[in-house]
Amino acid sequence: MRTFAIGDIHGCHTALAALDRAVGFRADDVIVTLGDYVDRGPHSKQVIEHLLDLSLRARLIPLLGNHEVMMLQSRKDRVALLEWTACGGDATLDSYGASSFADIPAAHWQFLDSCIAFHETDTEFFVHANADPHLDLTDQTASMLFWEFFDAPPPHQSGRRMICGHTPQHSGLPLNLGHAVCIDTWVQRGGWLTCLDTGSNIYWQSNQNGDVRSGALE
Repeated sequence: MRTFAIGDIHGCHTALAALDRAVGFRADDVIVTLGDYVDRGPHSKQVIEHLLDLSLRARLIPLLGNHEVMMLQSRKDRVALLEWTACGGDATLDSYGASSFADIPAAHWQFLDSCIAFHETDTEFFVHANADPHLDLTDQTASMLFWEFFDAPPPHQSGRRMICGHTPQHSGLPLNLGHAVCIDTWVQRGGWLTCLDTGSNIYWQSNQNGDVRSGALE
């Protein structure tokens, strides 16, 4: 069994599809997506459709990102709606051709509602943004899990490696601290979408041109 982590996708379906083809996911693979599937890029609808399809081909574990948090809150709060659209939610609505939330398929809302705050294994844990190194994952605040930027955090008290996204690496390369790895590599701004095999530390990257490259954590 292989375990993969995929960084922030942000509506970049061309990159996601290219990554899927390059890696060749199998039925026994575990794929942890780190959140921020929507907003900013042009094809949020297609990204969610692709993830729903991927969940039928492998074991998909979708985490909640701050952009999904904003989108979900926008359904009931007009102020939240204005904040979300200002942060890229307008691109998400455009991808659905939506004039209201009713134009977004129920299955897509169900997918967003099913996203979880974190995932953990014996050796690693996965979060969207960050984690307080002194607290168990069940005691983390929403602010830390979804919004806090990655800034050379110390090792977590559990001794496990943290895999996260959220903080864009403008270099286009994952940032590896040994005890923590950030794989948001800025695909929505001309960078790359990263998929990390957590067992081998090999990663694949694709961009919105459909280009693919690979490497290993340094």
